[in-house]
Amino acid sequence: MPLTPLAPTLTAGLFPGLHAELVGLLRSLGPDAWKAPTMAGAWRVRDVAAHLLDAELRKLSVLRDGHRLTPPVEALTSPGGLTAWLNVLNAEGVRAAERLSPRVITDLVEFVGAQHAALVAAIDPMAPAVFPVAWAGEAESLHWMDTGREFTERWHHQQQIREAVGAPLLNGRRWLHPTLEISVRALPFTYKEVAAADGTSVRFEATGEAGGTWTLLRRGPGWALFAGADEAPTAHVRLDADAAWRMFFKALRPDAEARVAIEGDVALGRICLGSRAVMV
Repeated sequence: MPLTPLAPTLTAGLFPGLHAELVGLLRSLGPDAWKAPTMAGAWRVRDVAAHLLDAELRKLSVLRDGHRLTPPVEALTSPGGLTAWLNVLNAEGVRAAERLSPRVITDLVEFVGAQHAALVAAIDPMAPAVFPVAWAGEAESLHWMDTGREFTERWHHQQQIREAVGAPLLNGRRWLHPTLEISVRALPFTYKEVAAADGTSVRFEATGEAGGTWTLLRRGPGWALFAGADEAPTAHVRLDADAAWRMFFKALRPDAEARVAIEGDVALGRICLGSRAVMV
């Protein structure tokens, strides 16, 4: 597999199907399932569903309607300020939904999600995005990347609900492969402070039908990510595709490291395990 530059990953066409999967799932849940704990910290199933609703309401308000919230100064100037502000917004959205029944939440998710899917389908994917994808280290992003970020968020939150209620996970190639294609773009940012000689490489391989292989290559002052496999990498990190998405979304338990194989420079390869495709 020769190394090739990464092409844009276009996910806008996946939103209607992902949305239909979510609505069907929520409609199937009984009262106890809505209270089930999830891997998303203290959030229950109803809280994750409420967060998805709140995120799409905000996205429609900003991108479609031009509505803007003015962030506090510290959100833009202090380390971790943006993440802290987003955490406040997320918590407020979930808290507001406490007054809503599961049926009302589901009805709103169905209505708003369809509008959101139509919005992302209408946006020029190569136009500048309003918000950069900070976890990829981007100061400016194109819409295809911002839409990809939105897709991975909606996909992994639905995974949280599915795992909590024992529903089948969306681990087929249609859903998981584009999630990984977007998420691996966090790797150069993860390694940005790692000094290495020119030509040092890390092969990241997610096995299985939904997986893929990417190579992080040191070039001059920084790291660049390519599709394909360096035949003689400095470090080779291999894990199954399910473990790969869990790594990027803070869901890989410490006792699951047996699912990760690292060959070559182990210390260099282990840095991958701290890569996150979410704001932290």
